[in-house]
Amino acid sequence: MISYEIYPSAFGELGIAASETGLVGIDLQTGKRPLPVRREWRRGATAFTDQAAAQLQAYFSGALKAFDLPLAATGTPFQQSVWRALCAIPYGETRNYRQLAEAIGNPKAVRAVARANGANPLSVVVPCHRVIGSDGTLTGYAGGLEMKARLLVLEGALIG
Repeated sequence: MISYEIYPSAFGELGIAASETGLVGIDLQTGKRPLPVRREWRRGATAFTDQAAAQLQAYFSGALKAFDLPLAATGTPFQQSVWRALCAIPYGETRNYRQLAEAIGNPKAVRAVARANGANPLSVVVPCHRVIGSDGTLTGYAGGLEMKARLLVLEGALIG
């Protein structure tokens, strides 16, 4: 059973979903791509959603630089490898898609890495916002480029 709840934050509403084993979805509810709530999900906070909301609040206030949350997102083995590589990008740093492809040992898979990055269901916690274009420009982000810039400014990876 998957439960979800909507929480307020300084960066907008957070949609957070969790199974019995961990988090399956986190989305900044910017209107660009809200949490894809499914019919079988039930509304209601859980220990996992509350824990994620608390850690995200601490992150948004600048008090938390690394998340310690149980993750249970589903994806292909390739997507999972990309998401693990995203988690290895340190707070306040960025990588480009080529660097991410190299980090997973598949340097020719730049486009596939970009697609897996875009399919990341755990926004912010799995920091896909830390991936930029090879020329240093901000590239696609499900929450919009303005939100991506806000997150990178918060982390000090971008001058505001």
